[in-house]
Amino acid sequence: MRELIALDLPGGEGFVEALRRAWDEGDAVLPLDRRLSRLAQAEVLGSLGATAVLHESGRQDLTGGRPVEAGDALVMATSGTTGEPKGVVLTHDAVRASALATTARLGLDPSVHRWLACLPLAHIGGLSVITKAIATGAPLTVLPGFERDAVLAASGPEVVVSLVPTALLRVGAEAWHTVVLGGSAPPGDLPANVVSTYGMTETGSGVVYDGLPLDGVEVALDPVDGQVRLRGPMLLRAYRDGRVPLDAGGWLATGDAGRLVEGRLVIDGRLSELIVTGGENVWPTPVERILSEHPAVAEVAVAGRPDPEWGERVVAFVVPAPGAPPPRLEELRALVRERLAAFAAPRELVLVGSLPKTSIGKLQRALLT
Repeated sequence: MRELIALDLPGGEGFVEALRRAWDEGDAVLPLDRRLSRLAQAEVLGSLGATAVLHESGRQDLTGGRPVEAGDALVMATSGTTGEPKGVVLTHDAVRASALATTARLGLDPSVHRWLACLPLAHIGGLSVITKAIATGAPLTVLPGFERDAVLAASGPEVVVSLVPTALLRVGAEAWHTVVLGGSAPPGDLPANVVSTYGMTETGSGVVYDGLPLDGVEVALDPVDGQVRLRGPMLLRAYRDGRVPLDAGGWLATGDAGRLVEGRLVIDGRLSELIVTGGENVWPTPVERILSEHPAVAEVAVAGRPDPEWGERVVAFVVPAPGAPPPRLEELRALVRERLAAFAAPRELVLVGSLPKTSIGKLQRALLT
């Protein structure tokens, strides 16, 4: 029986060795988020049918586990917006296709360039650094987590690192050969060595780099709502419960809306996050980019709230910059009116101490209240 082995191990050589050993034995691996409570971990293990879990103290066999299929390499736990654990099943072929396409696009030489993994390994953005290095034979450094000084100490002109925007702000881009940036909408004016990526767990990490699909990846836009559809060899085989989200032609509907601008894909946002106010469509991300330029705004998120007159109203949730008076609604409205349109300007301002985010810094817009 091919098993699903959960890894409850810190990032480091031990994690990589355990992953390699499971693969050598024909098993698949489920990286377990060590920040979850034991109750939440048990829910993930049970829901995804892990057969055993490896702790630092040894192996624990589990009851009720389910085997994996031949060729399965990874099961990645993801809850999406529902909170219900589901497992994305990625095959060895998919993992290798992702690694080779990324290496080719970035022009990496495995005999020269080194990967650094410093993001949570229970997320595809962190784990895919390890799998890319294994698949291509590139040298690899794995840290137990993101700690600024440790990350900078592992930097160098030959080092390629995967970061999210909040992490990039802390370590900068100067010390790296290449920064592969994902996880949320990128900031503007990125340095030349920063590559902005688009992808998700179901695509085995980023598959569109700086708006252009990797070799072997196809992008299509729904003519009605602009939903982005993807097809390529690095997509998931299925979910762990047997559901296959690919259509008969092998296309994955992402739930994101996008546009092609001068041949490059631009993501407007999740279709579920579109704000329809007074019959006009407002995407949160462009509004957030403009509002973040206000000197009194440290962080900002935009969402819709029900409105009896407009259907929905645009609401700006703002973390004020320390040491400055908080911004006023009219100031923010004027910024947006000047750059976009009056209907996109926020009609309500909510000052907050922090924004809800995932462990890798991705905004959880559905939790804004």
